[in-house]
Amino acid sequence: MLNLKKYSILAFSLITLSASAQKAKPLFDGKTLTGWKAVAGAAPYRAEDGMIVGTMTKGTPNSFLITEKEYGDFILELDVKLEGETTNSGIQTRSHIKPEGNNGKGLVFGRQVEIDPTPRAWTGGIYDEARRLWLYPLELNPSAKPLYKKNEFNHYRIECIGNETKTWVNGNPVAYVIDTLDKTGFIGLQVHGIGNNLENDGKKVYFKNINIQTEGLKAKAFPKGVYTVNLTPNTLSTYEKSEGYKLLFDGKSNAGWIGAYKTAFPAKGWKIADGIISVEPSGGAESTNGGDIVTRDEYAAFDLSFEFRLTPGANSGVKYFVTLSENNTGSAIGLEYQVLDDVLHPDAKLGRDGNRTLASLYDLITAKKEARFLRPIGSWNNGRVVVYPNNKVEHYLNGVKVLEYTRGSEEFKKLVAISKYKDWKNFGEAPKGHILLQDHGNKVDFRTIKIKTL
Repeated sequence: MLNLKKYSILAFSLITLSASAQKAKPLFDGKTLTGWKAVAGAAPYRAEDGMIVGTMTKGTPNSFLITEKEYGDFILELDVKLEGETTNSGIQTRSHIKPEGNNGKGLVFGRQVEIDPTPRAWTGGIYDEARRLWLYPLELNPSAKPLYKKNEFNHYRIECIGNETKTWVNGNPVAYVIDTLDKTGFIGLQVHGIGNNLENDGKKVYFKNINIQTEGLKAKAFPKGVYTVNLTPNTLSTYEKSEGYKLLFDGKSNAGWIGAYKTAFPAKGWKIADGIISVEPSGGAESTNGGDIVTRDEYAAFDLSFEFRLTPGANSGVKYFVTLSENNTGSAIGLEYQVLDDVLHPDAKLGRDGNRTLASLYDLITAKKEARFLRPIGSWNNGRVVVYPNNKVEHYLNGVKVLEYTRGSEEFKKLVAISKYKDWKNFGEAPKGHILLQDHGNKVDFRTIKIKTL
């Protein structure tokens, strides 16, 4: 006869064991640094009072305490306190080290979750240490900037599941990156280099309650309205689709595009291959080969993102509110997000105060950008244009906002009056228009062009 009581007890025990096996486990036993090793810089780490304590040290580069074990999918939670407000720290995820780098001291690289007490306030953002630099600055989610509590312990939750990395600070969602690099890697705790800054010499970073879950993972949903950086070419995640994004380029065809002032897609001058749509080189002249291409659809208020890759000395642009009503020669008329090699192309030195440089509103407003947020010519950069229903417009470059203005405002009209567009009536004020990729006779690549109607 089956002993139902014994069977029930056994089943309950198995369920309990299974649930227990899926719980988070400590990465630090609170007493020793067993399972960890210090690399790269010379800042010391020690176990003290149930915490890992790192000490900022002048004259040493970034220092890391890394796990000896590598991790693939995981949910990591920990508390961190950083002394001071003029430096930063971070948590490495799925990271690696080049032993020969950093003059033989070892160069750590990989995605890092930022801890930033400075006025910039990018805590919880995602930085690609020693590689692609910023992936998710908090300009992309400014509502998360006030979450960090200075000189206090802050709680971090980091999900790395599949290609998705999501972060929370003190229980609130911050950053969302989808990236195909690094399926596994170590976890690291950073003490940032301080140069010879005596103000921060000797200050501490405290890490405690470091727990990791690697089995039975269940992703925590993000609320609506959080911008996603999706680095998988020409794809939209389920979350992005739910947010209303659609691809303007499918990675395979010219569907949805047509030549400006034409009835079909250009027969020459543009190439689609390997998930990329490219302007083919033709000597650098404006719209003399294939000519510009425009979306068949028109847009009023929208959030537009695109990746672009410049060749040395190249010039192009992404225009918006293109009406095609001007019937002009050369490039079609519209507001332009400038795409340019600022170093080698002469147009960067024309105009006024740099208003023809990369990410600027061409010939009108200069993009305020720092060199450290640029990726080298030949690398993929991310552009973004947001047009709100109230006509406020923002330009972003690699996630950092570089300018903003309001279409139709008095300030905007004054800028138009002293620009090359002064003779075009109501320039840039159309209620809707096409999106345009410019043929300026130089090879420039585009991909992952997506838009959301606002």
